[in-house]
This record gives sequence, structure tokens and C-alpha cells, in this order.
Amino acid sequence: MKVVILAGGFGTRISEESQFVPKPMIEIGGKPILWHIMKEYSHFGHNEFIICAGYKQHVIKDYFRRYMLYNSDVTFNFQGEKVIEVHNNFSEAWKVTVIDTGYDTLTGGRVKKIQPYVNNETFMLTYGDGVSDVNINELIKFHESHGKICTLTAVRPESRFGYIDFDGDKVLNFREKSDQDIGYINAGYMVLNPKIFDYLNENIELEKKPMNDLVHDGEVMAYKHNGFWQCMDTIRDKKRLETLWENNQAAWKVWR
Repeated sequence: MKVVILAGGFGTRISEESQFVPKPMIEIGGKPILWHIMKEYSHFGHNEFIICAGYKQHVIKDYFRRYMLYNSDVTFNFQGEKVIEVHNNFSEAWKVTVIDTGYDTLTGGRVKKIQPYVNNETFMLTYGDGVSDVNINELIKFHESHGKICTLTAVRPESRFGYIDFDGDKVLNFREKSDQDIGYINAGYMVLNPKIFDYLNENIELEKKPMNDLVHDGEVMAYKHNGFWQCMDTIRDKKRLETLWENNQAAWKVWR
């Protein structure tokens, strides 16, 4: 099953880094978060990727063009006919298609533009800034069980702030938020039937009218994931992911 990754946005809330590279190319543990996401899917046997690029899309293309060299030992031989010799050649069994879906195209428009590349097949879709330990194959099994157009992965994000309990205006208690306080959000990791394209055009945001229309038509199901999920929306998020990686606590590293 093909995996479509949204990787074309500006990443304005993490502009300290996204001013230099597209957000999915910001590194965690020396590798772009895009690589971490792809490794998750690859672990479950899904190795064909379609990258919806846009802002600084040349950075993503250049990374994959040089991927084998980045991950191998190389001799640059300027004395003979063979200028480059690659040793211990290592690269994943990936097929990666990078599509320039436009500089400021909305998410629904980006997905619409890759329609010719999914060959009228069910495909997976996720955001290029969130990692998780969701079991991809169980997610697919759930999608196939209900026959609807869209399955999204729903998670309860961790809260940065605690709660105050009141009696009128009187403070009764300070406490941390619990899972019961926090609602579910769409974490990406979606499975979509090709009928999704009937809801899209090139000037639409996937998360708004298309999703609302799908809900109205009874075509959205949620796969509730109670494990790890974390987006990289800010520098604070990046530092948290870095710390988890450095301390060998990266729950999303299912390929270990």
C-alpha cells in the first residue's frame, strides 16, 4: 500500500529551523523526522512513498538523490576513471516519489495533485511532522473491516498545563490533566479509499470541508491509539523528541 506524506507546508511555528529546510527535514538524532516516519511504515512492510512537497521542495529531492551516498562509505578517486567508489552500500528498499504540489497549496489540494500516482488504490496518508508507535497493519485491518472511505488515527495528546478545580470562584485544587480531561485529535496516520478524491479540489484544506462532508456522509471512522504520538510543532517539541532519542526512549522507533 502506498504511503502519502504531507511535506509541503511552511512550518511557521518552528521557523527557527524551518527557515533553512522544510519542516519534515528538521532532524531528530541526525535524521530528518521524515526519515523516522518512513522507517515506521517500512517496518510494517510499506516501502512505496509519495511525498507531497512544496516549500523548499528541492531540499527533499536532493536528500533522496544523495541518500545512498549519505549512508555508505565513499572513496572519491580523482586518479582513475572511476571517480566515485561506494563501499558497504546501504539504503532501504524504498521507492520514493517526490511531487512538487505547490508553494502555498492547501493540504486538500496537495492530496488532490497526487491522485494520478495512487492508481485508484486505497492508500495511507500522514503528516510529515508526527511520529507514533501505532501498529500500521492493525490500522489497515481496522480500515478494511468497516468499508468506509476514511480511517484516521485518533490520539489524546499530552497537555503542557495542569488544571485548576473551582467551586464558583473559589480554588479547590491544582492538579495535572488526566486522560479523561483531554479529548481525541486527528493524529494523521490515515487510510483512505480513492473515493476521497471526489471530496477534494486544488484549493481546499483537507481538515475542513472535505472531512466535515465525509463525517456528514458517515464515511469517517477513528482508530483509537492509546500509545505514543508526538508532533514536532515547535522547538520545545523538537527538544523533547531529541531527548527521547538520545536516552534510547524513542517509542516510535518500532524498527529497533
